Amino acid sequence: MVLNCPVCHGALEQQSGLGHCAHCQQDFALQALCPECHKPLEVLKACGAVDYFCQNGHGLISKKRVEFKLV
Repeated sequence: MVLNCPVCHGALEQQSGLGHCAHCQQDFALQALCPECHKPLEVLKACGAVDYFCQNGHGLISKKRVEFKLV
């Protein structure tokens, strides 16, 4: 999923839970959503790894399947 900058509409790069616009040099907060129920995911960080957990019954979600939206 490609997210666009709300200012210049360029593509955002995802960096540590933020969307960074190289053109505007601005960062925007991103929210991780479950691809099944579209509700916010809990972010689990351990030993340098980032995992996502759905508290609505869908369990662990692969970061490849996570949907992001601008907050």
